Amino acid sequence: MGMRPHVLVVPFPAQGHVMPLMKLSHRLIDRGVKVTFVNTEFIHAQIMAALPGKGEEHCGIHLVSISDGLELENERKDALELMGTIPRVMPGNLEDLIRKILQEDDEQIDCIIVDTTLGWALEVAVKMGIKRAAFSPYAVGLLALDLQFPKLMEDGIVDSNGTTVKDEVIKLSPGMPDMKTTEIMWNCPDNPITQEIMLGFAFTINQAVKLSNWVLCNSFYELDPLIHDLIPNLLPVGPLLMSNRLDQPAGSFWPEDSTCLSWLDKQSPCSVIYVAFGSMTIFSQHQFEELALGLELVGRPFLWVVRSDLTAGSDIVYPDGFRDRVAHHGKIVKWAPQQKVLAHPSTACFLTHCGWNSTTEGLSMGVPFISWPYYVDQFYNERCICDVWKVGLGLSPDKDGIISRHEIKSKVERLLCDQGIRKNVLELKEIARKSVSEGGSSSKNLEEFIEQIKC
Repeated sequence: MGMRPHVLVVPFPAQGHVMPLMKLSHRLIDRGVKVTFVNTEFIHAQIMAALPGKGEEHCGIHLVSISDGLELENERKDALELMGTIPRVMPGNLEDLIRKILQEDDEQIDCIIVDTTLGWALEVAVKMGIKRAAFSPYAVGLLALDLQFPKLMEDGIVDSNGTTVKDEVIKLSPGMPDMKTTEIMWNCPDNPITQEIMLGFAFTINQAVKLSNWVLCNSFYELDPLIHDLIPNLLPVGPLLMSNRLDQPAGSFWPEDSTCLSWLDKQSPCSVIYVAFGSMTIFSQHQFEELALGLELVGRPFLWVVRSDLTAGSDIVYPDGFRDRVAHHGKIVKWAPQQKVLAHPSTACFLTHCGWNSTTEGLSMGVPFISWPYYVDQFYNERCICDVWKVGLGLSPDKDGIISRHEIKSKVERLLCDQGIRKNVLELKEIARKSVSEGGSSSKNLEEFIEQIKC
């Protein structure tokens, strides 16, 4: 085939799902693959507004959009509504887009890469005779657990609603943390809406893996070889990182504040606490204030990402006088170029929500973690960080469920004195780097995938 292969990429419409697929798209383009990236109209508009340069070619990626069927922005705040509308409306819209590309542009589509939570997009590809790859944006251990769901139901460990019936410990491989069945993502008895969504995802992911020719994931084989071997057709292609020569952000929904990089340049090596909780975490006002006062109490330089919606109230309200007291050593931004911050020699540790993208970026840059998970998969990632890889410390809430300022100070000080954790994270950094270098496991997997889609 003389023409370069053409791949259509379809992410789930959330920041933590769009970014790794955008990074994968850059890696494919570097290897001569043409990429068309399909967002919902709402997400597409957010990305275009956040991009430094306007235009629908983003470092060689062709950005296009289809409707998710919702008109008003606030409708998207109802997660169940969104979950219901997407599979009803988007398959037809995706099929129309594919037909348009095939007819108008006289283009072939060699493969469609789809987030595992969007099984309907793979069904469209099956119908249209296009090769299919499912992409898992979270830890491989959780993908393996999701694939165990039918068996757990068959064995009477969980019921058809995802609720745990038998309290048991699951350990699919020695490199995986012990997981109690009560801790599994689908078991959210206090939050029936979350449980319904997570259960829907478990069924969809099982279906997506069955419909796919390949399963790609943002991980590397050496992180847990035995878990990787449990999943058929799995190709780990991570850690997915932006290359240094690409200035533009990888599908960020918010403009990145790069002033924090020049601020970091002025700090001492290995002195700064980087604090960022991803795109979804929301704190109560009380907890937000304890966090602020904890950072002040530590007395070290800190860089804190504070989204405008980080607290449950309408506005961000800092403790009285806090901004003035920390002005000489604290930098607060709305959104940061995280990978560059983690790679900066001044960064000492990462206080994080343990999202999978943040976890892989921290590992790849050799930065130890203070873990503060917020929901679903982040609790599993914390267990890997603290108990399996031993590259970080967790925070313990007080009797009221609050992480106190004194707990934050104590754990940061302990972490920065722990040479064992430092050694472990630098070893994993080296393994991660090797995996994506020429001849490394993830690099070879990506080459193999590209060769197969050309056939």
